[in-house]
Amino acid sequence: MTNLGHTTQKFSLNTGDAIPAIGLGTWKSPPDQVRKAVCHALQSGYSHIDTALNYRNEVEVGQGIRDSGIPRDQIWVTTKLDNPWHHRVREGFDKSFSDLDLKYIDLYLVHFPCSTDPNDPSKHLPDWDFVKTWQEMQKLLDTGKVRNIGVSNFQIRHLKRLLTDPSCKVVPAVNQIELHPGNPSTKLLEYCLSRGIHCTAYSCLGGATDNPLFKEPVLSQIAHATGKTPAQILLMWSLQRGTSIIPKSVTTTRIEENFQLDGWELAKNEMEALDGLKTRFKVVNDSWMPIKVFFGDDE
Repeated sequence: MTNLGHTTQKFSLNTGDAIPAIGLGTWKSPPDQVRKAVCHALQSGYSHIDTALNYRNEVEVGQGIRDSGIPRDQIWVTTKLDNPWHHRVREGFDKSFSDLDLKYIDLYLVHFPCSTDPNDPSKHLPDWDFVKTWQEMQKLLDTGKVRNIGVSNFQIRHLKRLLTDPSCKVVPAVNQIELHPGNPSTKLLEYCLSRGIHCTAYSCLGGATDNPLFKEPVLSQIAHATGKTPAQILLMWSLQRGTSIIPKSVTTTRIEENFQLDGWELAKNEMEALDGLKTRFKVVNDSWMPIKVFFGDDE
């Protein structure tokens, strides 16, 4: 990779659009804080904001976007369909579309390959699954309200099933997945690349609390040698693997720090050292869902 201007870097999608390399994640960002965080991020140079119906903060995210004063066509907005809305995709999309109050959505994702019964979160809908959900997702492209569709948390077995189904006319533009040195998902990344699906890394810092990565001597050694923070090292690792990133923060100084990724890169031996970490863990699990969606084939 020769492009050192990561803050303006974009990754081309199979639709012809290009997604910004760096975005602001808003998972677990409280509504009373996320509005200012989104506004500050955009005014600091970010051009991608990631949210979801499940985060319950889309109204405030939309307000932050408008507060920034940045023209809509200079901002990429991603949101997601929540599990209990799989059998009513259009309604779920319209809810997000209304709450964000934007003229269009750049990227709309199926949040998880799990069609939860809205009346009983412990149950999966007996007559519905993500293949049917994708059939409805494809119809959204005809509305003019969404420009790209994709998936999130899909593993290789999910993607194989979806892509081989006759009803799949549109290959997902993006698969947003948990990616960090403790969950590198190398096989999944390679599979997506082979199918022309771009990957966005969430939890790219390895989680906010009791993060095992920050206890790794290798990470602190690389940070000290480069004069960068451990967080910046982890973000660069993801970028150099060809994935876009959406680090989450509502702290202005951290938002700015996470964006200071221009003019430097990790050396080959530094990337290899991070690749060689043996620690394995996930920030997001599937214990709260009625079905299992993570199988270990994401390593």
